[in-house]
Amino acid sequence: MDELYDFVVVGSGGGSMCAALVMRQAGKSVLILEKTGLVGGSTAKAGGVMWIPNNRFMKAEGIDDSFDKATAYLDATVGLDDDVPGATPERRRAYVREAAEMVDFLVGQGIKLGRSPYWPDYYDERPGGSEPGRTVVADLFDVNELGEWKARLRESAMPVAAPLSEMMEFPIFKRSWRSKLLMLKAGLRMAAGKLTGKEWATAGRALQGRMLQAALRAGVAFRLNAGVREVILENGAVTGVLATVDGGERRIGARLGVLLNAGGFAQNQEMRDTYIPRTRTEWTHAAEGDTGDMHREMMRIGAAMAQMDEMVGNQMTLPPGSGPNMIQPQIAKPHAFVVDQSGVRYMNECGSYMEFCKTMLARDREVPAIPSWVIVDTRYMKDYMLADTMPGTRKPRRWFDENYLRTGATIEALAEACGVDPARLKATTERFNALARAGVDEDFHRGDRAYDRFLGDRTHEPSQTLGTVEQAPFYAIPVVPGDVGTYGGVVTDAQARVLREDGSVIPGLYATGTTTASVMGRYYPGAGCSIGPSFTWGFVAARHAAGLGNQQLH
Repeated sequence: MDELYDFVVVGSGGGSMCAALVMRQAGKSVLILEKTGLVGGSTAKAGGVMWIPNNRFMKAEGIDDSFDKATAYLDATVGLDDDVPGATPERRRAYVREAAEMVDFLVGQGIKLGRSPYWPDYYDERPGGSEPGRTVVADLFDVNELGEWKARLRESAMPVAAPLSEMMEFPIFKRSWRSKLLMLKAGLRMAAGKLTGKEWATAGRALQGRMLQAALRAGVAFRLNAGVREVILENGAVTGVLATVDGGERRIGARLGVLLNAGGFAQNQEMRDTYIPRTRTEWTHAAEGDTGDMHREMMRIGAAMAQMDEMVGNQMTLPPGSGPNMIQPQIAKPHAFVVDQSGVRYMNECGSYMEFCKTMLARDREVPAIPSWVIVDTRYMKDYMLADTMPGTRKPRRWFDENYLRTGATIEALAEACGVDPARLKATTERFNALARAGVDEDFHRGDRAYDRFLGDRTHEPSQTLGTVEQAPFYAIPVVPGDVGTYGGVVTDAQARVLREDGSVIPGLYATGTTTASVMGRYYPGAGCSIGPSFTWGFVAARHAAGLGNQQLH
């Protein structure tokens, strides 16, 4: 070996620095290898939410949860499928046990975390579901505290200096004084920050900024622009990695093990075509390094792979001149619904973003539905944001010139502009309007769940998410099954150890994050069901590799 560490981590996303902190507390040396020039992975770009059952913050606020309740919820959701080796009952129960302890460990390391005040589970009506929610988020973070490392922390898609719980209120500012005040508060916070030399980060960038700061203080070593080509196998065990560092190859040994956290294959179109056809790299929000390198390497060495046809779907629209734009909260507002290319409504628009995209892909196998159309009226355009443009504002000329935003004086005219059958879209609209007037979606149960209502407009009555589409002119934009990452990969056990196809353990090799077949199987039970498991299995892997057993860490 050219150099030797106790533990080597491939990738700098969610669980990497958590694992590194465990190792450093155990007195072990750690090297994190990141193939891009930025630290944080897709986690830094995302909301930075972790789904943590029975966590300390719920207990402090007297919110009911328990191992049994969380397990019942996962059984009633994830347990619906039996073809998910990454989500066995043993793994699900291990996750529920370990996730809360992982958060306790991070708090003990000085990481400032808390819970979002209200964020319902995505299937809150099922046994064990939590309406208040099991989300854990990082406090706002001043990235200037990172010094020279600030420039190496990946940027976020959320540059506003406000917690996610406040940002979720922003879209209804035209109808809510509370929302106006929260936006003012965020603006004043940013202005005060400039005067006092602070640059506030929120969401995933705040979480990863805090993790990076703690890792640097703990003495974790980092190498950027250091892609890993191979894991080194000796007598059937992994003893290190072969990496490209500073333009040259280096064999880096790992005494206690290697942790793979290199992301998925969201940015690899060839792999998408093989495993998740009819999806595109242009529709993903994952970081550019998400190219499946370690997936291919695991296949080479005979590791078991599973759930490769799954992704964390997130409905996207692509305005001209912009990247993929997440529009789930916008679709869930009143005076909007979604139809396929035949003009038929075919789902509850307010459900889990992963389920939304799965439903669209399934529908497309029967009726053309990629893209589908988001249909709204003038009342919607006046009150709500559309593709991150402000309510009531003139939309970019380019949207019309490039046929992105379609419009019509009547529903029939809008249908013709979209290439949809006018009579069918009119019938769909009349049916939706009748349901909206009644305040009950008999067709798809939109608004029945607390989560649906959470995404809607709390000021809109009688339904927070159902409102008629009848004020001309009418508008439509395309929506596609985008994603924030893939959801399948190498199969691991309850200690995060990588398994071979015969079920045996590959000694010295661990994995977490979207490099693995998710413990959530084919579902997304709540906000943070990628990042929470990434952190948790990184924590579990490091504790196992360091020989700490079930010893509590603080």
